[in-house]
Amino acid sequence: MGRSKQKFIAFETIARKEFARIIRIWTQTLLPSVISTTLYFVIFGSLIGSRIGEMDGFDYMAFIILGLIMMSVITTSYSNVVSSFFGTKIMKNLEEVMVSPVPNWIIILGYVSGGVFRGLLVGVLITLVSLFFSSLQVFNIFILFTSIILTSIMFSIGGLVNGIYSKNFDQVQIVPLFVLTPLTYLGGVFYSISLLPEFWQKVSMANPILYMVNLFRYGFLGISDINIYFAYFMIIISIVGFYVWALYLLDKGHGMRE
Repeated sequence: MGRSKQKFIAFETIARKEFARIIRIWTQTLLPSVISTTLYFVIFGSLIGSRIGEMDGFDYMAFIILGLIMMSVITTSYSNVVSSFFGTKIMKNLEEVMVSPVPNWIIILGYVSGGVFRGLLVGVLITLVSLFFSSLQVFNIFILFTSIILTSIMFSIGGLVNGIYSKNFDQVQIVPLFVLTPLTYLGGVFYSISLLPEFWQKVSMANPILYMVNLFRYGFLGISDINIYFAYFMIIISIVGFYVWALYLLDKGHGMRE
């Protein structure tokens, strides 16, 4: 059996395990995100949005829906990988993978595929639900799909890094609670940064989630607070950075060979 086929089998094994886990416990992996986002639609979109009116020339419901879809994709992609990887590590199953001849980049790819799969599933489900609240137009389908896929990849790798560092369940929750959630709410999900004073607009540019939300929103509505090419650049650079970080930690055996 050729090495390339062995690598593919290793990747397929990890990916299939991740896919099966997501589908098997769909009431935990898919349903909560759909329910919580639907509540956002009702409260922020229908009730508050009716008083706000328009945002950047579009109905506030249409504006906020796209931000909420991306917010759900970010949180589910991240949480899927960090919980799955940490669970494998805490159950001592990861040791079997680490001593096998499977390259570390295959391990990363396998777990990330699970995060992307869950992120896309949640994104599709929430998009279907959003059609009951507002009609969505598609401005650029290429930007739409690439933005959601790249975002899922980035936060899946970020979840893997968190899973590698975490030594207990409390540490698993630190980054989502104290880093990811604030960045998401301040990433242009509920508003356009053009409403902010100039100083805070510049501060917002340091938030990577701002680029993802705006890129995704541009794919639907054709509007963005930032240059979409720069947004692609920032997302790709972030993916490369997280990947190198995760690969280094796996090669070093951080938290696994101590």
